[in-house]
Amino acid sequence: MLGPEYAELMTKTPLTFGSAAAAEDAELALLGLIAYQELTAFEHLSSDARLSPTLVDRETLGRLAVTEFAHYEKVRELIADRGLDAQEVIEPFMAAIDEMHKRTKPGDWYESLTKAYVIDGVAADFYALIASGLEPGVSALVREVKTSASNTDWLRERLQLAIFDHPERGSRLALWGRRLLGEALTQAKDIGERYDYWGALETAEADDRGQEMTRLFAVLVANHSRRMRQLGMTA
Repeated sequence: MLGPEYAELMTKTPLTFGSAAAAEDAELALLGLIAYQELTAFEHLSSDARLSPTLVDRETLGRLAVTEFAHYEKVRELIADRGLDAQEVIEPFMAAIDEMHKRTKPGDWYESLTKAYVIDGVAADFYALIASGLEPGVSALVREVKTSASNTDWLRERLQLAIFDHPERGSRLALWGRRLLGEALTQAKDIGERYDYWGALETAEADDRGQEMTRLFAVLVANHSRRMRQLGMTA
């Protein structure tokens, strides 16, 4: 879920696209990105479910995976409603996301849960930033598919229990979380530059845009730190 500090910042500094064509390009890129991340989230949660230590964990992760696939289908339908081929819109993001997942292969089931918790949280913040400059229908869809409180709450509570049962896991998972944050921010920066989202910041000078980018990424880090503190970890 988005933190209050993020909402306050975006009220002051929403993205404003210079033309309808620029906004349309940004919208399609965002939909393609979200669609593929939702599809890969479904795949990873399904795989994690099979490795669960208890039947309850397996059932719950299975339900979370189904939710992610439903999100994927909603985004895919919105792309199709615009008369476009979903694969053409999604394909530009596949290699980068797949490579990021290869670099962040979890060592065990608990690292898998931490990865879902961290990546989904940072992604939700980043998507909301981009969607702030798009038409209301797209913004509403982004909020719907990327702020699933039930998924986030369960991941947090299950990780809290895992750390309570074995406190030594906390420091290892905190270190893993820092690595995941770095990967997530690097991908957000690369995508923002590739699709010129940062050029859409409503500032007069290039130096000012750089300062706004720094502030925005600081908020992404602050929100991540807040989520990790809820696990009893230092980000």
